[in-house]
Amino acid sequence: MNPVKIQAIARKEFLHLIRDFRSLYLAFAIPLLLILLFGYALSLDVDNIKTVVVDHDQTSLSRDFIRKLNASSYFNVIHNLSDTREVTKYLNHGWTTMAIIIPPDWTENIKADQEAPVQILFDGSDPNFAGISVGYMTRFVSEYNNRLLYDFFNRKGMEEMKPPVKGQIRVWFNENLESKKFIIPGIIAIIIMIVGAMLTSLVIAREYENGTMETVFSLPVGAGEFLVGKAIPYFFIGMTDVLISVLMGQALFGVVMKSSFWLLVLASSIYLAVALSFGLLISILTKSQLVANQLAILITYLPSLLLSDFVFPIVNMPKALQLITYTVPARYFIDILNGLYLRGLGLKILWPGFLVLIAMFLILSIINFAILKREGM
Repeated sequence: MNPVKIQAIARKEFLHLIRDFRSLYLAFAIPLLLILLFGYALSLDVDNIKTVVVDHDQTSLSRDFIRKLNASSYFNVIHNLSDTREVTKYLNHGWTTMAIIIPPDWTENIKADQEAPVQILFDGSDPNFAGISVGYMTRFVSEYNNRLLYDFFNRKGMEEMKPPVKGQIRVWFNENLESKKFIIPGIIAIIIMIVGAMLTSLVIAREYENGTMETVFSLPVGAGEFLVGKAIPYFFIGMTDVLISVLMGQALFGVVMKSSFWLLVLASSIYLAVALSFGLLISILTKSQLVANQLAILITYLPSLLLSDFVFPIVNMPKALQLITYTVPARYFIDILNGLYLRGLGLKILWPGFLVLIAMFLILSIINFAILKREGM
């Protein structure tokens, strides 16, 4: 390849980018917006669960139960209702996520060493939120029962029973279970795919639509030189976006990478090269900017968002979709990002993901080169 020819093509593409403010907006404004929206708005954490209570018992013990529930960071008792029928109204309007109904004689049953059921209702319209809320409430009730049992043994002068199995729970990698530490690295993969695939899907299609592709074919430029020259401007933009994302993630959300920064640069470069090759392939095949843009959204951006283990766990998907995810580059890059950001891993463990991305880049590059050669370049 001739570096002078590559430089000429890259310079032409840089000039076009500078003159086309819409491409620059897509390249910089949208990634920044995604970081802010996903970082602040998208949260998988469940806390401050809106709770209403109907206390028919009205005793010091029932009030203690409600007070301890409200003291938890997971629950927020917003109203004490007087009538059970009001619970239906609150749940129907979405004003609450959980309702607790304490029956009459609840305290008397406890003091009589009898079962004292409490009715707990959940809004299951969001199954993920409701499922986590059920888990939190189950744990709260279990801890409250343990405290009542401890008081019971003390009253009877008995020695406290110790359970034979006690789980010593310790969370690795994300000790506080903060979703932002998982979301922010994943956003980098989405941003790279937007800049890499969606923008480059227009560059060659634009040449075809403007009728300048015939002129390009007549120039003493090889297919490899043409592809590299077209990709260079977007490679620099993509890596700039990666740097901005890393800095914003650390400055705004406190997400700090545990592993090597230069390993992140290497992984991002390879993944960006895959995204650029994907976008160029779409651009070559469609020869239409409108079709190329729509196709890029369907086969690059959406799979990167939905089939990469970023938003939805792959293990919960149907088998057919799980097989499709192996063809999604973002799956491997997000796995690498989690290893770098959360686990502090190095190339010794993460090399399979690097290898797959390199293989994808080589396959796509060969296909692009072969198509352009076939068309006469």
